Amino acid sequence: MKVTSVHTEIFEEKANLADFIVRFLPTVPENTVLAVSSKVVALWKGCTVDYQSKAQKETLIRRQSQAALKTPLAWFTIKDGMVMTNAGIDESNAKGKLIFLPDCYACARELRAALQQAWKVHNLGIVITDSAILPLRAGVIAAAVGYAGFHGVKDLRGKADIFGKKLQTTLVDVADSLATTAALLMGEAAEQCPLCVIEGAPVVFTEDVPRDEIKYPVQNDLYTPLLRAAKLIEEEK
Repeated sequence: MKVTSVHTEIFEEKANLADFIVRFLPTVPENTVLAVSSKVVALWKGCTVDYQSKAQKETLIRRQSQAALKTPLAWFTIKDGMVMTNAGIDESNAKGKLIFLPDCYACARELRAALQQAWKVHNLGIVITDSAILPLRAGVIAAAVGYAGFHGVKDLRGKADIFGKKLQTTLVDVADSLATTAALLMGEAAEQCPLCVIEGAPVVFTEDVPRDEIKYPVQNDLYTPLLRAAKLIEEEK
């Protein structure tokens, strides 16, 4: 697998994102996955407000999330079936604004269609990345807040391990794995690399990606007891 970050100019709010990408990346081969920072996607869609106050930000966080818990460091939230801090709302590299997430699955589909046409490719994946934090781990990784053009989950249930034992529960989170791989090169500060080309990724390309395929049932999730204890999800009745 070959992973290459792409250095660009600063993306201006409401500019044409596909045109911007093609200017810095005139072509890609078939079977490419392009990782795109959620920040430039949000700017493309004009998902910003001028920062006014901490109270304003907290109101926006609660409005943008399905569940929210205030902690000493940040808001612990659930948005679009994902656990994330502050509902994905960010102040970094925002020039005095608050940037919030659009419908990233719809954006990934729209961007993919425009880039397929510009690059004359068929098998193309788009993964929109955003920073994420693992419990009890220092530092950020990344998660896929939206993707298109490939299956984001690989199902290994029923497959044999090296000793022939059948796997009972194993699913591979392809989308988030690609997001984190790309984010390692895209950076978090002043790198100005909002794009990353991933060639040779072990993915299954497809035109139809159910947006719920990556969501895991609450009743089976490892973290459900913790989320219930924090009152972010309801107890079973």
